[in-house]
Amino acid sequence: MKNFYFLIALISYLNLHSQSKCDEANSYLVSAYSHVKSSYEANNISHLKYYAHRSLESINLAKKTLSDCNCNKALEQANKALEVLAKVDNQPTYEDGRYFVKRAKAFSQQSVIEIDKCATSNYSMAPVEDDIDVNDTNDLADLKNEQAALLAQQKALKLKEAEIKRQLAEQKEKELLLKKEQLVVSYTKIIDMNIKTYNETLNTCNCGHQKISISNTLNDTSEKTIAEIKNFYTEQLKSLATSYLTELNTCNP
Repeated sequence: MKNFYFLIALISYLNLHSQSKCDEANSYLVSAYSHVKSSYEANNISHLKYYAHRSLESINLAKKTLSDCNCNKALEQANKALEVLAKVDNQPTYEDGRYFVKRAKAFSQQSVIEIDKCATSNYSMAPVEDDIDVNDTNDLADLKNEQAALLAQQKALKLKEAEIKRQLAEQKEKELLLKKEQLVVSYTKIIDMNIKTYNETLNTCNCGHQKISISNTLNDTSEKTIAEIKNFYTEQLKSLATSYLTELNTCNP
């Protein structure tokens, strides 16, 4: 009989000891969930990583007592949360880090649910793996949709940018072509005026001169630069002046 009472007392002690360990683990897991939730709600990568690290520390503390708590489902979910939280610190962008934090938050929340179940005397351990997988799938699908939307926006912006650049280039081309045409008109007027003046002067001198004219013309100005156009007409003006002086020097009054 004494052995029987001793056995009952031992079982009671072990149950109380196990329950105490579960309460301690529960406290750490709740803290871990609180930190990972703060990480998920952070608006910059520094705060996101800081709270993710705090959550990771709390889960490591919970694991020390979870093994003695005999709550395998809570331990399993805590390990999954720990695995994804360990990847956060190496993520280069806020969006990349938040993806792993979101997964860790789901696992961490489930670990709290499981440890609460272990705190009661009667419960049935419902499988959560499928739920987590579904959540993970939905999370990944949401992120992929967000990424696709962002890529579409970026593509639209790039196309818009390219169209604006094309229009600006086209406008500049039109302005340059107009400037060239105006330059040709100005030089042509000056040359025509000089030819008329030179010929009238030689006629007045009654030198029997050859009529001064231009043999070369600039047909396509679109492929010429402003400098090339100016150089062409400057040479034309020089050639006219030379022809005029030559005729004038041969004139015998």
